[in-house]
Amino acid sequence: MEKIKQNLKSIIIGGIIIIIVASLFLYIKDSDFSLEESIKTLWENHVKDWGYVILFCWSILEGEWGLLLAGIAAHQGYLDVYWCIFIAGLGGFAGDQIYFYIGRLRKEYVYKKFRSQRRKFALASRLMQKYGWPIIFVQRYMYGLRTIIPISIGLTRYSALKFALINLVSAWAWAAITIVPAWYFGEEILNVIQGIFAKIKGNLLLFAILLAIIVSLIAIFVWWRKNHIKEKY
Repeated sequence: MEKIKQNLKSIIIGGIIIIIVASLFLYIKDSDFSLEESIKTLWENHVKDWGYVILFCWSILEGEWGLLLAGIAAHQGYLDVYWCIFIAGLGGFAGDQIYFYIGRLRKEYVYKKFRSQRRKFALASRLMQKYGWPIIFVQRYMYGLRTIIPISIGLTRYSALKFALINLVSAWAWAAITIVPAWYFGEEILNVIQGIFAKIKGNLLLFAILLAIIVSLIAIFVWWRKNHIKEKY
């Protein structure tokens, strides 16, 4: 019964998302909406005032999308690229420090909360034993282990000061590697987005069908993964 409720909830949420997105694009199609003007309005009204704060908070969650947008905003002249790198790096540093101290101070919580992630913790531990501190530097680029590795290091007796220093340098490197290309190629990126948006606007039905297929595939994968993990553990 519980599984049926969870599946029904997922279907309802997916349906609502599709309806909202389809309604939005129907509105856009029948209006004089301009992506370029909307981005300009967003930059001028919000990014100038709150851009750095949003970037810092976003970077705590280690989302590259926020950094890419910051790079584009810097290209447009609404933010300073050097401040973007500095602040995004601090946000990324703060995020990993939080994960590290969750492992260091809340061991029982970690063992209970992450029971289904035992294999990832074992892999993180083996990587750390084999390669040492460089794993701290590159873990931001390791999908599926970005939060596990700082937590797993926190569970050990690894020096908190050493972790913090390496983490800070790697966070600034991560910010620069992500932001600088978006800043340098900002105009090209905006042109590509504008072109994609124009095609979507002209083929709304095709877009709605593709969106429904993508949402369905994601829902099926999440359902399969969740049940697969439950069967294992």
